[in-house]
Amino acid sequence: MAVTTAPPKGSPRGNKDASRTEGQGRLATMLISPTMIVLLLVIGFPIVSAVRQSLYTRRKGVDERGFVIEGDKFVGLENYTGIFSGSTADAFWNAFYVTTMFTTVSVVIEVVIGVSMALIMHKALKGRGLIRAAILVPWAIPTAVSALLWQWIFDANGIANQLLNSEVLWSTDGVQAQLAVIIADTWKTAPFIGLLTLAGLQVIPNEVYEAAKLDGVGAGKQFWHITLPLVKPALMVAVLFRILDNLRMFDLPWVLIGRGKPSVETLSILAYEETSTSDFGPASAYAVLLFLYVALVAYAFVRLLGADVIGDADEKKQEMKAKRKRRGLVARGDTP
Repeated sequence: MAVTTAPPKGSPRGNKDASRTEGQGRLATMLISPTMIVLLLVIGFPIVSAVRQSLYTRRKGVDERGFVIEGDKFVGLENYTGIFSGSTADAFWNAFYVTTMFTTVSVVIEVVIGVSMALIMHKALKGRGLIRAAILVPWAIPTAVSALLWQWIFDANGIANQLLNSEVLWSTDGVQAQLAVIIADTWKTAPFIGLLTLAGLQVIPNEVYEAAKLDGVGAGKQFWHITLPLVKPALMVAVLFRILDNLRMFDLPWVLIGRGKPSVETLSILAYEETSTSDFGPASAYAVLLFLYVALVAYAFVRLLGADVIGDADEKKQEMKAKRKRRGLVARGDTP
């Protein structure tokens, strides 16, 4: 069997290939450099500034001459330790629980509804384009606007109470406020998961389903053993984006329910409330903790569930195929 071997490094062809690879690498670096610089300025600089600000606090009081003391005072980790002590600790853990609860419950419901939407939009039905547009309308509405719409729905004299034939005070502190936020968030963002899932469904070949039908596989087994595994990469990316968005939730409960309601007070709202005293040190500490929480959840999600966020799944598959091929050649005694 004829086996193609790579040219020696010292040969003219090998030098030419090496020069071409180096030239492509330099070109790629030049093309991506502006993007990386913008990312460093837009993302890196605010993060560094927040970390630095969290180590300072605003000076208070007056000096010996009776003038107000201005400027910041370096306090190290006192802003962080202050979060976990006294009544501040209760507020922090309450916000942590509320943020995690909203994220978990909302994302689970949105995945179920979003996948159902994607399956409906994927079917060759009459008026499919109109159905897709109608499903995607809520996602296109700004969050603050949708919060106002749902505020009218959940008003004491709104349509929600009329349909339930009750007088639930949705905007007061309690479980009903949490339920209102979850419903509004699901209505708005489930189409996002449906849109990305639909993109994954459209790349699945029809031959796979035709072969399954010939083998007598039912619709339920087709979904669990064919559709779900093949659409998993797109679905995992959609779920990751929704988790990150919900962990940073601010505007929906703020507009829909209002401030000063512990049952819907998220970490972002708590950090914003700290800025009302103009002491940005503790507020920055809250922001840094939220950033670490989001980064940890994203890392765990990618590592444990294998979400293909950076799109390197195909490259990894090709590498695995190449390794298997080389192993097969070696096993047969051929030189790869």
